[in-house]
Amino acid sequence: MKVTGESIVPGDKSITHRALLLAGLIPSTSRLHRPLTSLDAAASARLVRAVGGRVSPLRRGAVVSVSGAARWRSPGATIRCGNSGTTARLGLGLLAGHPVTATLTGDRSLRRRPMQRVIAPLAAMGARFHPADTDRLPVTIEGGPLRSIRWELPVSSAQLKSAVLLAGLVGGVPVAVREPHGLSRDHTERFLRLLGQRVTAEEGWITFEPGAPLSAFELTIPGDPSSAAFLVGAALLAESGELVIRDVGLNPTRTAFLSVVERMGGSLRGELRSEGPGEPIGDLVVRPSTLRGTVVGGSEIPGLIDEVPLLAVLAARSEGETRFDQVGELRVKESDRLALIAENLRVLGYRAETGENQLFVAGSDQPPVGRVRTAGDHRLAMAFGVLGTVPGARVEIDDRASRRRELSRLLRDPGADRQNDPAPW
Repeated sequence: MKVTGESIVPGDKSITHRALLLAGLIPSTSRLHRPLTSLDAAASARLVRAVGGRVSPLRRGAVVSVSGAARWRSPGATIRCGNSGTTARLGLGLLAGHPVTATLTGDRSLRRRPMQRVIAPLAAMGARFHPADTDRLPVTIEGGPLRSIRWELPVSSAQLKSAVLLAGLVGGVPVAVREPHGLSRDHTERFLRLLGQRVTAEEGWITFEPGAPLSAFELTIPGDPSSAAFLVGAALLAESGELVIRDVGLNPTRTAFLSVVERMGGSLRGELRSEGPGEPIGDLVVRPSTLRGTVVGGSEIPGLIDEVPLLAVLAARSEGETRFDQVGELRVKESDRLALIAENLRVLGYRAETGENQLFVAGSDQPPVGRVRTAGDHRLAMAFGVLGTVPGARVEIDDRASRRRELSRLLRDPGADRQNDPAPW
């Protein structure tokens, strides 16, 4: 397959969530350009509406207006977070500092994801939870006055870190959190600084101190690097050509996968064009490449945890073996991603094994043939859709919402997708 042309990917999911939720704290109107219009983003908009804010419909091509509530109210019904762990965890942090009672739940996948790791620090700050010892949704939170906290997180996680920082914001108290295994994505810290708050990072500790009152903002959301990663992968595995992906967020805490791809021999160039409103933005230029195995692990894992499925399928088409260390957190994502990555690679004819915290993949040039099981996890569907673009591939994906055919169409005519609904990404 030849790859050519230019593409623009949907708005960054992480930044869209934070923009919606933080705008929900501000009574005047904020405006969001190019936000992601996915079901996950809709869950955060739903939370803002449930506590008294107003959010215009999330439609492709539309500027979204958000007018927050001066005082958050207790929702009249359970807040349904769908499959969005970001909505649930950041939402708990924001609710903790308001005198409200709210119950949060999610779909089957979200209800199996651990919540005690975010409940524990918020409870230590003064929020109350029912049941207090639960590790799963649904959970009811009673918010109110909060106290300062200094908390060491059990894992490096932007969601956990952000929940504590946002609780400090709404509670008007200083907080500090420490990440044990490297810095996770820092969109919340950047956004808080943009809104006039004081956030510092030193020796693994992220410290927040309340600053100026929040003011409404206008923001253009950069393209999501995690979405761009799938196009990068397909372009690397193509037979010829060049792909340019425009207006991508190049935040260093989100682009560790680019460094791994370069280490594997990938022809990839990032061209920074502007810092934007607190976030670096630029273009990615990708060419087909012969890849080689590598070792992925340590402090780079928090910055590429969502891209491990894509890197694993690239490893399957590389020379030699690739080892992923410290990736046990993938077992508690939308699915047990670690087990499913290895299982699906074996089904397609590759050698792959897992340990409790590791993944091993042996590369091969044989065409992948078989049926992939995704358990409804879109990142697995997309990653194996990339593998399905190589010559001779016959990859069937059980998730009908997957984008294998759409991905192939994009690579034939990338510019045509600029007005497409980004929700499936």
